[in-house]
Amino acid sequence: MTHPWLLSRRTALKGLGAALALPLFDTMGWAESPAATRAVPTRLGFLYVPHGVDNERFWPKDNETVLDASLPSILGPLAPWREDIVVIKGLHHRNAEGDNRGHHARETATWLTGFGSRPDMVYNAVSIDQVYARRVGAGTKLPSLELGLQTGRAAGNCDQGFSCAYHAHISWRSPTQPNPRELNPRAVFDRLFASTSLTGANAYGEASLNGSILDLVRDSSKALSSRISRDDQRKLDEYTDSVRSVESRIQGIEQKSTQRGGADGLDMGVPAGVPARFDDYCQLMMDLLVLAWRTDSTRVATLMFSQAFGRSYPEIGVPENHHEMSHHQWNADKLAKVCRINTYHVTQLAYFIERLASTRDGAGSLLDHSLILYGSGMGDGDRHDHQNLPTILAGHGGGLQGGRFIPKADGNFSDLLLAMMSRAGCPLESFGDGKRPLPGIA
Repeated sequence: MTHPWLLSRRTALKGLGAALALPLFDTMGWAESPAATRAVPTRLGFLYVPHGVDNERFWPKDNETVLDASLPSILGPLAPWREDIVVIKGLHHRNAEGDNRGHHARETATWLTGFGSRPDMVYNAVSIDQVYARRVGAGTKLPSLELGLQTGRAAGNCDQGFSCAYHAHISWRSPTQPNPRELNPRAVFDRLFASTSLTGANAYGEASLNGSILDLVRDSSKALSSRISRDDQRKLDEYTDSVRSVESRIQGIEQKSTQRGGADGLDMGVPAGVPARFDDYCQLMMDLLVLAWRTDSTRVATLMFSQAFGRSYPEIGVPENHHEMSHHQWNADKLAKVCRINTYHVTQLAYFIERLASTRDGAGSLLDHSLILYGSGMGDGDRHDHQNLPTILAGHGGGLQGGRFIPKADGNFSDLLLAMMSRAGCPLESFGDGKRPLPGIA
């Protein structure tokens, strides 16, 4: 049946060259019937951290298959969201072991490909995020979104003959072409909200950091409000508030950077407009990702917290490099700092889960329609192994049930990727060294 009152999913707010995509409204037909929730797309997100974890303080006890409030210290920030996660123990990436060389290159490159990277040449495999993008990306503005929180070389030799390309990327569009990461929040904002005048202009027509895209689409927004339900009007208000909040944070960072004359105190090559603190940077990028999914601008994204060989975290009392601390050799001080870093990372995951859970999407929330894979391609940084990879799966995309700990996975890491694809409605016969979707997840 045709409904003339329905809005097209591609409707956007427009004005003066700006185009602001819209979230999913009931007026778009997503909530016409109880079956409508099946029409809401599943989003896949992949959040990567290097160097494994402090295993003693990461894993629940093997006899505790139901997650309760007494989580291990590293997982503590996830206690409010334990019903929304599955912790999976015992996964491995056999192809990352290789010939016992280039373990840091392999930990990153193999994570989403299941393929053993090669020294002396750049050759990997298409990553699972890109397989999904090819299935669903034609219906979105951006087929996929690749984000990063650390600069670094993407070419040259970084690890025993292995190219730096392996260290700098988890997303690969072809065996020889990794997808470059976007590091600058402003650039991500501009890609999501295409405009010829995103920064606004003053009375003389000059660009201004204080302008807002919402000012450019104000008339279009008012016209739309008269055509949608009260509930959709509330959704529109919530959405525009989120856009303004993210935009204001980006503008504030840019202004501080301009006043300082650059990105003081950050790694060489970090673009101006990047927050100095890791948590501010990470959460801003996550908020941009929430906007991207909320508007169905893309349905798959990757986010690298840092590259292999790591970074430092002075804001939590770890001025040393993460990689250096991961070679702890059971030194109590180094292990304590590894634990502090691991907990800091998991705190960012908890923030992302909260943002997804609080964002309405169709008949549910973004968390209901997402699967977020968080983890590392290395199990123990001191041993350089690729066994027992720390893995957390968050969200309820495809009806996944949370609140669980799987103490002994019946399969490998590629089997988990197959299970995610199955939950997302894009089943594969095989992937990497995976032959069947992981039981308990598929």
